[in-house]
Amino acid sequence: MNALDTTLPAPARTIAPAHPTHKFKLLLKREFWEHKGGFFWAPLIAGGVSLLLTLMAIIVGEVAARRALADGEFDGEIMINGLDLGYLSEKLGPGELSELAPVMDLSMLMAASWPFIVLAFVVFFYCLGALYDERKDRSVLFWKSLPLSDRDTVLSKVASATLVAPALAVAASLVTMFAFLLLISVVALLHNGSPMTLIWGPGSPLSVALQLVASIPVYALWALPTVGWLLLCSAWARSKPFLWAIMIPLFAGIFVSWFDLMQVFDLESSWFWKNIVARLLFSVVPGTWVDAAHLEGVDFDGAGQMTSLLGLKASWSALLSPSLWIGVAAGAAMIVGAIRLRRWRDEG
Repeated sequence: MNALDTTLPAPARTIAPAHPTHKFKLLLKREFWEHKGGFFWAPLIAGGVSLLLTLMAIIVGEVAARRALADGEFDGEIMINGLDLGYLSEKLGPGELSELAPVMDLSMLMAASWPFIVLAFVVFFYCLGALYDERKDRSVLFWKSLPLSDRDTVLSKVASATLVAPALAVAASLVTMFAFLLLISVVALLHNGSPMTLIWGPGSPLSVALQLVASIPVYALWALPTVGWLLLCSAWARSKPFLWAIMIPLFAGIFVSWFDLMQVFDLESSWFWKNIVARLLFSVVPGTWVDAAHLEGVDFDGAGQMTSLLGLKASWSALLSPSLWIGVAAGAAMIVGAIRLRRWRDEG
């Protein structure tokens, strides 16, 4: 006779509910993987295109210099392979090198700007289709069947547009900037020049990199009006959200200008275009906050003008602007509207 099995059954496992932060992290991952082409690849490709154009410009310059050398148009300290940058390095004093510093910083900023140009288009069209596309392909029914709130879903799209996409664009810009420095360093070496003396010494790559990284929170706050407006249109429009998002502010600006409605508040019509229309449509363009910054004490001398405008002081001084915080409040109100519209929208 078999012995009785006295082992007790294992207690049922209880599965703890997912923490809200875990859900939000998964929503961010979802947005990234669904829009990886725009968030990740587009800035990198833009940076690669800028490097390719720089390389082509260097090659064209080398060919032109060799032809000029062959025709006897150059004189002085010329090597067989072009200009002798080693001779130039020896002749440059501290004063000339200090004047070269803003030129190098401006060159780095220009090389790093391509991913940010793409960022403006990526964020604009991402927000415009973020809530409309899921209703159009009916995938919203699947996502609503999951234990995910409309608030978390919309906020994950806001975070993707204002934090994830800019952070990836900054990473792509830094890769582009340092690749640009390496490229021109190779050119300097080929011409007997010292990259440390002519490029890395006068320039401030780490300072420029810090400026780009520090601009992310400023961008996140400044872009909220456009992000909120586009998400609101994306949640509301039954078709053609692009036309609704563009035409409503434009027609409002034309109406205000036509009837001079801003004179009631003792303001010009240009105020409405600048603070309402432009803020609703173009706040996702990096650097547009500079106009609102308090720029007292910023020096504008030669090539240093652009670097001062895009510097850390100018960017963070935008946080003192009432225009930024009014835009944050307006953007937050429109985001709340988008959340409610997503919750109650019926496409029939």
